[in-house]
Amino acid sequence: MLRNFLTMDGTEEPEQPSDSSRVLVVYFSATGNTESVANTIADLTGGDLFEITPADPYTSDDLNWTDENSRVVYEYENPEARDIELAEDTVDNWDEYDVVFIGYPIWWGIAAWPTDSFVEANDFTGKTVIPFCTSSSSGLGQSGDLLEELAGTGNWLEGQRFRGGAPAADVAAWVESLDLA
Repeated sequence: MLRNFLTMDGTEEPEQPSDSSRVLVVYFSATGNTESVANTIADLTGGDLFEITPADPYTSDDLNWTDENSRVVYEYENPEARDIELAEDTVDNWDEYDVVFIGYPIWWGIAAWPTDSFVEANDFTGKTVIPFCTSSSSGLGQSGDLLEELAGTGNWLEGQRFRGGAPAADVAAWVESLDLA
C-alpha cells in the first residue's frame, strides 16, 4: 500500500538493495573472439565490462605468430619483453565487485601477456575470479592456475575455454553451471 501511495504522488519508489553479486567482466581480445564471449557473459550476468588495452596496441602484423619477426614471437622468445604496459590497469570502483571474470586468448599455451599485467596490478582479495579463454586449438591448460599464482589473492574457480565464434548458447550453459546467483 505504501508503494502504491509513493508512486501515486509522483515520487519514485526507493531502490531496494540487491542481494546479488556485482559482476565485472575483464578481457583482452586480440582478434575479437574473446571480446564476443566477454560481451555474452556481461549480458547474461548483468556485469560491467572492462577491456584490457595495451598502451602500444597489437597490430595484425604484431599478432602473426607464423612470422618469426612478429612482436608476439619476439615476446614469446623473450619473456622479459612480456611486461606489457596497459593504457589503464585498474578499474573504477574495483572494491564494489564480488565476481570477476577474466578473459584472454591463449598464446603458446598460456594467457596472452597483457592479461598478466592486469592481474599483477590488482588485488583480488575477497573476489571470486573466473578465467575464460578463447583458442582455436589449445585448451585452458594451466593459464588459470598461472594467473591465480600471479595474483596471490582471490578465490579462483576453474575456467573454461571457448573456440573462436563460440555460440552464445555454449557460453550461457557454462555461466549457468557456475550457479552464481
